[in-house]
Amino acid sequence: MHITIDKAESAGVLLYPSYAGEAFLYPLGEARKRPGTVTWLYGRAEGETDALALGMGERGQETLERIRRAGGTAARALLLEGRSGGTLVRSRGGCAADGASASGERPAEAAEWLQAWIEGWLLGLYRFDKYRNATRISGDVSLNLRSEDWAELSRSELEAVIGTARHRAEGANLTRDWVNETPDTLNPDTFVEWTLELFRDKPVGIRVYRGQELADRGMNGLLTVGAGSEHAPALIELRYEGSADAKAPMLALVGKAVTFDMGGMNAKTGRDISDARMDMGGAAAVIGALDILVRQRAETSVTALIAVADNVPDARAALPSTVIRYPNGLTVQVANTDGEGRLVLADALIHAAKLGAAQAIDIATLTGNVGDALGLGIAGIWGDSGMTRRLVEIGERNGERLWPMPLMDEYESELKSHYADLRNVGTSTLAGAIVAALFIRRFVAESMGWVHIDMAGTVQYKQDTGYAEAGATGYGARLLADYAVQYAREHQRGEREDSQ
Repeated sequence: MHITIDKAESAGVLLYPSYAGEAFLYPLGEARKRPGTVTWLYGRAEGETDALALGMGERGQETLERIRRAGGTAARALLLEGRSGGTLVRSRGGCAADGASASGERPAEAAEWLQAWIEGWLLGLYRFDKYRNATRISGDVSLNLRSEDWAELSRSELEAVIGTARHRAEGANLTRDWVNETPDTLNPDTFVEWTLELFRDKPVGIRVYRGQELADRGMNGLLTVGAGSEHAPALIELRYEGSADAKAPMLALVGKAVTFDMGGMNAKTGRDISDARMDMGGAAAVIGALDILVRQRAETSVTALIAVADNVPDARAALPSTVIRYPNGLTVQVANTDGEGRLVLADALIHAAKLGAAQAIDIATLTGNVGDALGLGIAGIWGDSGMTRRLVEIGERNGERLWPMPLMDEYESELKSHYADLRNVGTSTLAGAIVAALFIRRFVAESMGWVHIDMAGTVQYKQDTGYAEAGATGYGARLLADYAVQYAREHQRGEREDSQ
């Protein structure tokens, strides 16, 4: 995945973003300028370079995500054609996402456009081929940039853009690797081992709670969910201190890591339930976000809490009607053992409050219901309105989109139990994602800002699209990293204003 600047021998295919209603170097119908279209223009004589036109749609409607997808589409097109590389040729009409002309474009806008393209390019080249032999796609594709196309940016600024895009893509691809991994390799034990190895010798403090330590801290959700597995559950606590500002309120990122969700004693059925291995997508997103922050040496401080368990049936597994006692005084009837994610998130959120978190974001592949409501392209978010607004704005820019969902207090009646304070699933099949969010809310301290992200729909693509191949999307890594950076900046800005 080499990216070069002004390397003539790496020119390869010339890559042309093409915009609707604008003149193009070669004859190209308007239908071939729609977003997502790819048109090969082969050289007519020996020595004439082949070109690839990438449809961008109308310039005024261009978004960073559209640019990102075009970059990924270009990379995948070259890879499938067996090409070794391509050179991006900047459209002279301008490349700003807001439609500004090239001549009047500010450096920040040019950098933003280019970062989105490179990010998409690197994400588009991702392949999980660890277990492929005969069907493995070999080779790599390099990207070359022409400095003359980016006069607003110095050489060092171009290199910084490349570095930032690479860090973000590598963090997202790390998340994809973990989510795609098979359960015979990735289980609660190896999840802990991989986490320790990933952040060894990095500015990240690590503590792992297991066995008696979980019991001593009342983390009975984890102990109950993980009781049926040969791999013991754990809570991983990670602290990244990238800011010298010790007064900054703690931000906690909470991820669900059920490495295989068989449903416990309420065992799942189906012809193919292999994607049950992806039920640790929320935790993988948190790990990926922390990886991005470490790579970028981001000036922010984050505490990550990962609740790790297997949810499989066994003679020791919890039975439906089991009652769990939590340290906040609530008791929970486990009406259905396949509603396990909320049980382990409860432990982590209680722990976040004990650590003094001012804000907490929990992210999980929690309910199939959210996919029924929103599909596979956007996740649901519940909770604090200010946090929700910021996360939605970030997601619109980086492509990891969110849709605000309601916390319907009236639906709490669904959680009524006849012999405990709560039941873990609703009494009906309706509004399952909302009811799950209401359950989680009961374990959030009043002093703590909180949002819940249900990413069950966005954890994977069923087919190749844009910059993603079928399989794990890496959703959430860039979203959480961007929020952490913005959170720190807002606090620093507030501190400066207060001191004036």
